[in-house]
Amino acid sequence: MKLATIVLIIALLTGLALLVGGPGARLGLWDFRFGFLLMRYSAYVGIAALALGALALLVPRARQGQGIKLMVALAIAAVVVWIPWQTLQQARAVPPIHDITTDTDNPPPFVAIAPLRADAPNPTVYDGENSARQQHAAYPDIQPIVLPMAPRDAFDRALAAARDLGWEIVAAVPDLGRIEATDTSFWYGFKDDVVIRIAGDDRESRIDIRSKSRVGKSDLGKNAERIRAFQEKFLARQ
Repeated sequence: MKLATIVLIIALLTGLALLVGGPGARLGLWDFRFGFLLMRYSAYVGIAALALGALALLVPRARQGQGIKLMVALAIAAVVVWIPWQTLQQARAVPPIHDITTDTDNPPPFVAIAPLRADAPNPTVYDGENSARQQHAAYPDIQPIVLPMAPRDAFDRALAAARDLGWEIVAAVPDLGRIEATDTSFWYGFKDDVVIRIAGDDRESRIDIRSKSRVGKSDLGKNAERIRAFQEKFLARQ
């Protein structure tokens, strides 16, 4: 078997391993940690495929009539290596926290969602001052929304915004100004929980939101992104 063919087979297998890691975890075929392991070792093997492919390109006898095959193999291997590398860079760019809220002094509590997280590694209690300090440093824009509108109107708008984002509504209690929802990630099927609190009087409302991951030490910035998306959707609604 020619070296170019070997490199292509290795690249295809690593690409397949990378592709199935997330969906397999989402479907419950294996734990998400195994999916992460597949991604990590796919990158390692992908680096080996890149090295072998580069070597084959440098050897005239190995690349003779195999140029296209080698280029395809190198392209696949490069993508396999790039995706985990990009994920690693994203993790390094944000603090290792997974509980983000617009009110770090008095974060909205999870009520209806609490039983759904009973077996989750990350408890519903707020992570405290350490998390708050890191959040303020990394995401200073995460602040409550204060608008001159009645709480019930703000509640209806918040509920509509949450539905527009595709969240699964777990609880909506207008009298208490509380909305709880779950957002499921596309690839791994991670479930992150959200609680929205609306408080105020007939003239003004304050809208606080909290988003917390059920698993993982770092959320890769996803909870902050989710809060921003909600606030943007909320403010865009009339």
